[in-house]
Amino acid sequence: MYTVGVRDSLMIAHSFQGKDFGPAQGLHGATYTVDCEFRAANLQPGLNWVLDIGQAAQILKDVLCLYNYKNLDQVEEFQGENTTTEYLAKVIHDKVLAKAKELGFQGTLKVRLMESFRAWASYETG
Repeated sequence: MYTVGVRDSLMIAHSFQGKDFGPAQGLHGATYTVDCEFRAANLQPGLNWVLDIGQAAQILKDVLCLYNYKNLDQVEEFQGENTTTEYLAKVIHDKVLAKAKELGFQGTLKVRLMESFRAWASYETG
């Protein structure tokens, strides 16, 4: 399996609904390091790549720009949702994968959001 990885960062504010979240029910910020790993069993014929690494980086940047420096409580697509790290990993995954497929990517994708060097969540296909 071949892998191409890119990394960027995301800064958001949000709050959670429900007593299980304790103090995180209040508005708070999060800064994530976001990793995308594009995987394929074979390289694209004639190009010998999984996906152009520059295009991969741009796709991730474009998706993160939808949320960067925003209060997710005020973003329409998240109304009524707890934007946990796990939930955001899937949202970002689905948007990145859709854009990559438009460029001919035929593999699988793993997206990891790291809150710190001690805590992270991810979502992957395949």
